[in-house]
Amino acid sequence: MTYNLTTTQAVALSIALVWELVWKAIALWRAARRQEPYWFAALLVINTVGVFSIAYLLVTGQNRREAT
Repeated sequence: MTYNLTTTQAVALSIALVWELVWKAIALWRAARRQEPYWFAALLVINTVGVFSIAYLLVTGQNRREAT
């Protein structure tokens, strides 16, 4: 099976992959530090180009600010 991607498509795909990996890594790190195994598993499995990871970070960031 061959994929015929244009250069623009390949660059866009690469950017989306890097974007997802960065946000996923940050969110997984926070879930692990907060000892939240269910969130960790959900973040690990669900791939939404960073949307789910960013939402998790925003929600847990707000809770953290309220606690201090």
